[in-house]
Amino acid sequence: MKKINTNFRLANKALMLVIMSFLSSSLLSGENLIEQTIQPEKKHEKIGALVERFIERSHYNHTKVDDKLSSLIFLKFIENLDENRSYFTQDEINAFEIYRFKIDDMLGSDAIDPIYDIFNTYRKRASERMEFALALLEEEPDFTLQESFKFDRSDIDWPTTSAELDEIWRKRVKNDALSLILNDKTWDETKEILTKRYERFSKQLNQINSDDIFETFMNSAVHSLDPHSSYFSPRNSEEYQIQMSLSYFGIGASLSIEDDYVSIVNIIPGGPAAIDGRLKPKDRITAISQSEDKTMTDVIGWRLDDVVQLIRGPENTVVKLQILPGDSNPGETESIIELTREQIKLEESAAKSKIIETQREQEKFKIGVIDIPSFYRDFRALKSGDEEFTSTTSDVKRLLSNFEKDEIDALVIDLRNNGGGHLTEATALTGLFIDNGPVVQLRNANGRISRLDDPDPVPRSAYNGPLIVLVNRYSASASEIFAAAIQDYERGVVVGQQTYGKGTVQNLYALDQYVRRNQDELGQLTLTIGKYYRVTGESTQNRGVIPDIELPSYIDIDNTGESSRDTALPWDKIKPSRYKKNQPMEDSINQLKELHTERRKTDPELIFLLRDIEESSRYRKQTTVSLNLNKRMSEREVREERKEAIDKIRIKADNNDVAEEENENRDINLNETAAIATDLVKLNNSDSKSNQMAKRVE
Repeated sequence: MKKINTNFRLANKALMLVIMSFLSSSLLSGENLIEQTIQPEKKHEKIGALVERFIERSHYNHTKVDDKLSSLIFLKFIENLDENRSYFTQDEINAFEIYRFKIDDMLGSDAIDPIYDIFNTYRKRASERMEFALALLEEEPDFTLQESFKFDRSDIDWPTTSAELDEIWRKRVKNDALSLILNDKTWDETKEILTKRYERFSKQLNQINSDDIFETFMNSAVHSLDPHSSYFSPRNSEEYQIQMSLSYFGIGASLSIEDDYVSIVNIIPGGPAAIDGRLKPKDRITAISQSEDKTMTDVIGWRLDDVVQLIRGPENTVVKLQILPGDSNPGETESIIELTREQIKLEESAAKSKIIETQREQEKFKIGVIDIPSFYRDFRALKSGDEEFTSTTSDVKRLLSNFEKDEIDALVIDLRNNGGGHLTEATALTGLFIDNGPVVQLRNANGRISRLDDPDPVPRSAYNGPLIVLVNRYSASASEIFAAAIQDYERGVVVGQQTYGKGTVQNLYALDQYVRRNQDELGQLTLTIGKYYRVTGESTQNRGVIPDIELPSYIDIDNTGESSRDTALPWDKIKPSRYKKNQPMEDSINQLKELHTERRKTDPELIFLLRDIEESSRYRKQTTVSLNLNKRMSEREVREERKEAIDKIRIKADNNDVAEEENENRDINLNETAAIATDLVKLNNSDSKSNQMAKRVE
């Protein structure tokens, strides 16, 4: 599209405006439910041109902004507007198709009005759907009918008629109502809650501004490159800076909107949510209230920034969240979590230690555990010359010194749910466990490869005993660099779950700085500019770190992690670095696997965990729910009975003198990791005795 001549371009542009005029009059016809259409601002074309330049010059792939990318952006934009295919019809999608290969020109020099017209069409349709939903609430649905609702429509065809859309929304409203009825609401209460929910959504449609639409469009563009490139409007740039500085009082969780639900993206280490421990990624917030309020405010369908404002508040005040677990279907039992707002403090996210005592026959062992929630470094203290500045490495070094006095037999580094942090800390921490050498390689967009080594030039380690690294699917970035290095050097055993696979590097561009005499705020762009590679030359991108021994987990790998993102950069490899491995661990790992496999068959806690995961997975795969009240109640009773039966297996595993609360909070995978560490100690002791006997024979 970039080589098209000027006359044809102008003629084509005129044709587009004519067709869009038709779309505006035909597709947007009906009652005046929307106050006015939204138009782009002059600054948006300026930003689009800047973003195009950064994509082609600075992105890791040097992606050309052409017809191929245009098609991807088009699909991503439609998906961002109507991922569940509940607003547009197939005819409307067909009408939009004329723009599939025009968006590359809109990023460059053409007007972006068609993007706004598509959005205005969506806004009109969404408003019509809310009017339809409100009308349905005039009469209580018949919950005795045998029918079902498909709540996940992302992979099926677009509806072809308005009547088909009506049927989708009739069932959606009925399911919304049934979900509340199942949570002990009367019909009058249900009608009131849903009326407010749908009216609020209609009101918010009218509050959408030009920047909101442009940000959606820009993110459709950069997310078509990879999942970690993003554009922030001026308003959200400020919000991003607040979150990055952690200079606010809240619960310590990152949120996103998914199909009208406010969903937990991740838990910020050291915040109230992390300390409380009940809130998990992918959980959905359905209602919120303050400590003094007895009634909960339903927040399904709210704007994200409005939900954030409800959650934030003065320090030491309480906020109550009504939570639908991430692996639950609509209508499942919800729970209330009370959290006290606090300022997130660095020391609360610091590494912590404890000792787990294990026993084999008559022999007792001490397994030291260091939980590292993130890779942190106090740069302010460092810049001011404070040699005692707080950091992951210095804290772990201190904890290792304490463990030396306790005479631990083995060490577990727990990196579960550690989403990363400062790369310098990942390399420095690795240096505590290897004598010397490279830790990670980086390749930039120009193909230049650099290497980061253990920063301590003295060839010694802070701990030389048996080492286990525990990871899960939420271990990402810097966590993966550390785990990969320990694995590649054969310094320890990695156990748990395949890690996230985030092996890319991003750079932040404040767009205001790139335009002279600029009067407008332009926001900021985060762009992927490089990739991480292990010392073996293999990337951590997409594939992550594969554990030596896999532990059971509730986290669904297929729907979580980098490999589940449709625009994730691929796994690849470069030339390996030169490094010196420790003694091979393959034989030991194979023996540890066999011992773990045997425990899976006999250990009551592991049997409980495996059955509970299987049960959760069965319900997580559902995309359809019954709209019959008795059937839904019966299904819930069956699930609760099954869970009680599985819980009995777990209770059997515990001693009678263990308190019920302690039983509930037992960390089965950490206990099994301690068992694996004990196995490793015994194997090492056995090998040591064998070597001593061999020397005596000689």
